[in-house]
Amino acid sequence: MSRIEGVPDKGAGIFRRFVFWMTRRKVGKVVTPVRVTSHSRPMIMAVGSYEMWSEKAKKVSPKLKELAQIQTARMVGCPF
Repeated sequence: MSRIEGVPDKGAGIFRRFVFWMTRRKVGKVVTPVRVTSHSRPMIMAVGSYEMWSEKAKKVSPKLKELAQIQTARMVGCPF
């Protein structure tokens, strides 16, 4: 459980609803970090841009990227 309440679906504007839709499409549900980060529009845009460019990077194999994400999640205790 996070210390900061996330943005609820009903209180989200059009941009945040789009971000939530994209997250549901990719992950299957809107995860708490996305809801919390959505409090700040510049922050959610920065995180989204980073994720997009990270996925499009071609210098590292997709398998190695996935392994790095899993290792990072394990190190910080992320349940995903």
